[in-house]
Amino acid sequence: MFKSSNPKEISKMSESHTPEKLNRIVAGTNIEGEIKTDSNIRIDGAVRGTITAKGRLVVGATGTIDGTVICENADIEGKINGQISVNGLLSLKSTARLECDITTKKLAIEPGAIFTGNCTMGGGVIKEIKNTGVDSSSQPTQARQG
Repeated sequence: MFKSSNPKEISKMSESHTPEKLNRIVAGTNIEGEIKTDSNIRIDGAVRGTITAKGRLVVGATGTIDGTVICENADIEGKINGQISVNGLLSLKSTARLECDITTKKLAIEPGAIFTGNCTMGGGVIKEIKNTGVDSSSQPTQARQG
C-alpha cells in the first residue's frame, strides 16, 4: 500500500537518517544562528545559537557550542555552554567540558569529563525545548532523578 517500486523514491525516503549523511562544521569555522538537520552533524568549529538534529550530534575536541542543543544522541568531546536535550544517549568523553543543563534519557560519563549544571534523566522522550535562549538571570532548578 505505501511501498514504492521507484528506486529514486526509495533512496529519497532512506537518505535522511543514514550515517553517511553527515553535516560538518570544521575547525576554524564560526557560525551564529540556528542549525536544523534531519541527519547527523559534527561540530569541530564554534557555534553560537541553536542546533536541532534528528540524528547524532558529535562535538569534537576543538568544537564549542554556546546555546541550545536538541538531538537524538550525542557524543561530546569539546565544550558546551547553555542547554542540551538528548532523546537517547548522551556520552561525555574524557575531554568534554559542559557548563549547561542536561536533559537526557541515558548518560555515560568518561573519567576526566567535567560537567557543571543540572541533569534530568529518564522519563519519556523529549519533544522540544520551549525556551531556546539561555537566561543567565534565572534561578537554577534542582536536579531530579527519573
